[in-house]
Amino acid sequence: MLVETKARVGVFAIALGAYLPQFPTLVPEFEQQYADFKKTIPDSVEVVDGGIVTTKELSMAAGDKFRAADVDLVILQLLTYATSYNMLPAVRDLNVPVVLVNVQKKKAPDYANTDTPTWLGELYACGAVGEMVADLERAGKRHAVITGVVEGGDPQVQAEIEDWCRAAQVRRRFRDTNLAQIGRPYPGMMDLYIDETNLYNRMFLYTKQFDWEKMWAIADNITDENAIRAKAQDILDTFDIEGGGTIEKVWDMAKYVVAFEQWVKDEKIAFIASHYDGFAQGKAGVLDSMLIPAFSMLIKQGVACAVEGDIKVSMAMSILKTIAGCGQLSEMYSIDFDEDICIIGHSGSGDADISEKKPTMKIVPVFHGKTGGGYLTQFYPHLGPVTYLGITQDKDGHFKFVVAEGVNEPGPIFTFGDTNMRTRFTCGAREFCNRWSEAGPTHHMAAASGRHIDTILKVAKIFDVPVDIITR
Repeated sequence: MLVETKARVGVFAIALGAYLPQFPTLVPEFEQQYADFKKTIPDSVEVVDGGIVTTKELSMAAGDKFRAADVDLVILQLLTYATSYNMLPAVRDLNVPVVLVNVQKKKAPDYANTDTPTWLGELYACGAVGEMVADLERAGKRHAVITGVVEGGDPQVQAEIEDWCRAAQVRRRFRDTNLAQIGRPYPGMMDLYIDETNLYNRMFLYTKQFDWEKMWAIADNITDENAIRAKAQDILDTFDIEGGGTIEKVWDMAKYVVAFEQWVKDEKIAFIASHYDGFAQGKAGVLDSMLIPAFSMLIKQGVACAVEGDIKVSMAMSILKTIAGCGQLSEMYSIDFDEDICIIGHSGSGDADISEKKPTMKIVPVFHGKTGGGYLTQFYPHLGPVTYLGITQDKDGHFKFVVAEGVNEPGPIFTFGDTNMRTRFTCGAREFCNRWSEAGPTHHMAAASGRHIDTILKVAKIFDVPVDIITR
């Protein structure tokens, strides 16, 4: 990622304080269990340690730490039975989900040889969960439960914890970075229009506005020929260029990419939504002709670059890039009724990480529906499972996710320079088009290889937005 962020996850454990003087062996037992549990939190996040909580006062202290750190998520280990006052003060003033990790140390009791401290310390993993959820509900807090076992390892529990941490990373990325809007949305695409203040208030994402005049001059001070040459080679390594590619052929493009990378770092930009509708002459024409591959090089490094000024799809692209490793802008293209599949794709910048083979770059005389002409890039998404994510808003400005999973199948695709794929949905192409459109997702969505709805649901819970699942 050109602009690095790291989610902050509040972690603490609870146990009933009344047990500890009664059964002193529980103290080292719980300390070891908590230490082991913290090792299951991936290094990709920053742990804010609230410690083992056995009193209301300790819970309040943990809450102070979590608030001060502005945590993106709270993960709570239930060591044994505990009353909900051990939990509520730690999360009362937070607006993030609480994940209750309900893991039992041993797989099964040795019934004849289990005494009370052994039961409470190693075999009690379910009694308090309902109480915690009941009080989280009454407090208006979002929550999730993970149940499992420590003995022998539990891949399902580990996968769920890592999934939640990936989802938390989305919130931190929205919160710590900025969105660059260059120009304004494509005229008349009213589904793309957005209130940037509402966006900041609801999704934490701040918009910085940039004029194209500034972008035309962005590479004027780039003089490091070694850096330009290295970036030119990176472009040649990334794309097959129609007619053959050379360092000299992509020199100006590489110069702009170097400039864009520095601009992204200086402005802390992780999202770009751009549209140009000028005369495409002089320096404007030079940049316009090479903008698609230049922004594709940024997407490769984690910056979501959306065409037609679509802020919402840049958000969707960033979410998928964060949780799935790739995020490709797409829209409904065509339906092959003979094959019962949807053709889905888009012209413009794309993500090399979704491509199963080296993407291609070709020159066209005109960008259809837009000013000028120049380089198009075509990517070749992996065959197999694929996830689509659209982001839309209701009449009151509330955001909503629209998601679907399908399967990309082999077969003929369009070859005029746009990325496109043949996707089969379990409900059929006709019904998918109806259901997807009825959800009002705007005409753009993001795509990623693999099945990611379960992780998207966690992201949605963190942002407190509803999700329409179209098909899985």
